[in-house]
Amino acid sequence: MAIGFPASLRNARLDEIKTAVDAGTGAGKIRVYDGTRPATGGTATTLLFETTFSDPSFPAASAGVLTASSITADSSANATGTATWGRAVDSDDNFIMDFSAGESGTDLILVTADIVAGTEQAITSFVITDGNP
Repeated sequence: MAIGFPASLRNARLDEIKTAVDAGTGAGKIRVYDGTRPATGGTATTLLFETTFSDPSFPAASAGVLTASSITADSSANATGTATWGRAVDSDDNFIMDFSAGESGTDLILVTADIVAGTEQAITSFVITDGNP
C-alpha cells in the first residue's frame, strides 16, 4: 500500500521547490529542450528556448499543488525542434529539476511544442502536484 501524507506536509515539500527556484540573485529560469530527457540533471540535448519565472516563481503551495506565477515568454527561440522536456534552474544556473514539456498531458504546458528558431515561445502553465494515492 502507498504512503499518504497530510496536505500540510505535501505543501511544505512543494514550497522547498519554490525556495530553490527563487535562490540566487534574480528570477529562476525554465529551459526547454528537444530529444530524450537525460537522467535527472544529466547532459542536456538541444536548447530550444529559455524563459524566466516571475520573482517569486510560485505562490505558496495549497492542497498539495504548486502553480507557477506568470512566466516571461522568450522573444526569440534558440533552435528549431520539438519540445519534449524542460529543466528549471535558479538565477545562478544551479540545477533544480527536470520535467516533461509539451502541449498537453505534461508537467510544463507550452503554447506549441513545435518550436521554430527566432519565433516567440510562451508557456501556458506549469503545475507541480505532490499527490497521495
